Amino acid sequence: MDRNSGEMALQSPLRLPSAADVDAARANIAGIARRTPLWRLDVQIPRADGPPANIYIKLENLQPLGSFKIRAAVNAMKTADPAALRKGVLAPSAGNFGQGLAWVAREMGVQATIVAPDGSAATKVAALEALGARVIRLPFDDWWTVMSSRKFDGVDGLFFHPVADSTVVAGNATIGAEILEDLPGVDTVIAPFGGGGLISGIGSVMRRQRSKVRMIAVESQAAQPAAAALAAGRPIKVSFDQSFVDGIGSATVLDEMWPLVRETVDQALCASFGEITNAIRHLALKHRIIAEGAGAAAVALALSGKAGGGDIVCIISGGNIDASKLSAILSGQDPF
Repeated sequence: MDRNSGEMALQSPLRLPSAADVDAARANIAGIARRTPLWRLDVQIPRADGPPANIYIKLENLQPLGSFKIRAAVNAMKTADPAALRKGVLAPSAGNFGQGLAWVAREMGVQATIVAPDGSAATKVAALEALGARVIRLPFDDWWTVMSSRKFDGVDGLFFHPVADSTVVAGNATIGAEILEDLPGVDTVIAPFGGGGLISGIGSVMRRQRSKVRMIAVESQAAQPAAAALAAGRPIKVSFDQSFVDGIGSATVLDEMWPLVRETVDQALCASFGEITNAIRHLALKHRIIAEGAGAAAVALALSGKAGGGDIVCIISGGNIDASKLSAILSGQDPF
């Protein structure tokens, strides 16, 4: 569905980052988050109706703590009022953003409390606790209430939203700046869609510097809120199932994120569980790259041919997959 379909325009306190915001974010994360490499996969997808697909991967799984989220967490924390941080920090997170926040909080000597959904990967929860975070686990619906209400009674601390925050989106936008430096002629960028913060950040850079780039949000069969919102012209509720692809999927696009998503996303497409497990195997066995389910979803879509041709950049958003799930996938079993 084209990004210009639909007429509903919700007001949002958020905004897409400016060039100055991205420059400031790059300065904030320097020396902490890595400038990750962009590699071309040794595979070409032929197409009968156009040019073949050349697939490039942006290796955010190589970040400290194994996820792009450290960019957002560091930028958000460094932009916050230092006095407000002294009471601690609080965030809802399935794991990756929480790890970034907990890491910075530990460096600053403040307590981090992370509210995690029950379906979070055990690897991610263990990593949060190892970083000194207090972890509170909730059923998914209750966790989503914390996400949407931006509060959790009984816990002090400055609230950080893992998606719907302008400093978070600006931190994610640094990925887009790096992509254009390494591949100025990129045709398509595919990013996993959890809440829209990643693709909105990257897409803001593309809209400003290379507007012809097609931005594709990849979702899984567990839930497709971005596709539903683009089709309806507004956020709507969709069915949601928890799955091994735990970094993406939700019941709806948050209202405050919708204007940013509508501006930056051209299409939302679905990668099946089977396509994602095949991509995890392909990355691990052919390229020695470990990706979690959400991290492999963009590659899964590109390998399927559904994303079209030309130079396609796939965001490997993270590599924090449970060892038992990875072992099952590599041995040919399906974790679903």
